[in-house]
Amino acid sequence: MTPVPPSNQERSKNRELAPEQPEINNDHLDAEESHLQSPLTKLGLKGKGLQWANWIAVAVGIYLLITAVNVIGDGFKTATGGRAEELFAFASNPMVALMIGVVATALIQSSSTTTSIVVGLAAGGLPMSICIPMLMGANIGTTLTSTLVSLGMAKDKEAFRRGFSAASVHDFFNLLAVLIFLPLELMFGLLEKTSGAAANVLAGSDGGPVAAVVGGVGSVIKAGTEPLANLIAMPFEGLSDAVAGVILIAIGVLLILAVINFIGTLLKAVMVGRAKAILHNAIGRGPISGIFSGMLMTVLVQSSSTTTSLVVPLAGSGTFSLRQIYPFTLGANIGTTVTALIAAFAFTGGEAQFALQAALVHLFFNTFATILIFGVPFLREIPLYGAVTMGNLGAKNKLYVAAWVLGVFLALPAVIIALTVFV
Repeated sequence: MTPVPPSNQERSKNRELAPEQPEINNDHLDAEESHLQSPLTKLGLKGKGLQWANWIAVAVGIYLLITAVNVIGDGFKTATGGRAEELFAFASNPMVALMIGVVATALIQSSSTTTSIVVGLAAGGLPMSICIPMLMGANIGTTLTSTLVSLGMAKDKEAFRRGFSAASVHDFFNLLAVLIFLPLELMFGLLEKTSGAAANVLAGSDGGPVAAVVGGVGSVIKAGTEPLANLIAMPFEGLSDAVAGVILIAIGVLLILAVINFIGTLLKAVMVGRAKAILHNAIGRGPISGIFSGMLMTVLVQSSSTTTSLVVPLAGSGTFSLRQIYPFTLGANIGTTVTALIAAFAFTGGEAQFALQAALVHLFFNTFATILIFGVPFLREIPLYGAVTMGNLGAKNKLYVAAWVLGVFLALPAVIIALTVFV
């Protein structure tokens, strides 16, 4: 019997999934690095002086981030008067909380900002049953960035097919992670229990020496950031608690947005060369190396959006295959949780335990999802084949891309929230 030759589409799919070792093309990363400049160059700084100023500015940025999270926690506690659960009754349905996380992150294009805000809200009394779906939603919302980056290749059909597939693998992985872990959370409280136990060891009153050390560090940081937080709150002391609290939350959110954007810009300028070296050193060393490299890259530049901005165009150019990009995106998911862990140090005592628990939920969710989905062969392939399918469809007709973006990040959340709240 004469074998049937594969179709063009099958050959395209096989090439996309093949773990081949392409020749590394530096052009995109070199261009990326060449136009990056620290904002501090506007002050006339250069050389060693600029390097020192960059790192001092990063330290100041982290200080302001922790202060902003502190302001959100205080504002939320003031506004709700200890009735946070009643205030967020509309989000007690996990699907609504999930969609709030999706939409918020898609709009502000930063999961770090969303998770830092949730950490502050958790310290202010937001129930963990609401925080957990919001944090899961942040993982889905952040994938919009890589999709937008891939649109830059829309004029070249083949490059766009590869680039959009590389962007979509992030979407499909995070959607699959939520489909698996949200039901597990609702049935067994997996993340709430594991993060609660870890937070008790690290920050609880019965945590022993480890909690004492973490608590001591938290107390020092709290003592350093509280004066500025109190100074921000001072002008609004004469207002009603509800109004003052809402204003403080708004100030905290805006400050977090500004600070994370500033830190990201600085670290991108300072660290993108190292990120490029990490990318190239990881090529051909297997998926585990890819995961750790993606994680390290994201920690270095403090932005999973930057990680995807670097690798998606490389996939589009054919430098990396989809199977090589895949582990990087998983590592980026884990690396981006560091910001929330830093933000948790804004609090002490019982507040610190709840803040740290929320940050650990995000870390555990991404870690558990990577271990399970990437560790089980048939689960591992689902995001890959979903991404290839979307890439092929998007290359044929850009309406599929529009439907995917608007459907996942806008229409679906709006419909679910509307049905849950109003029906």
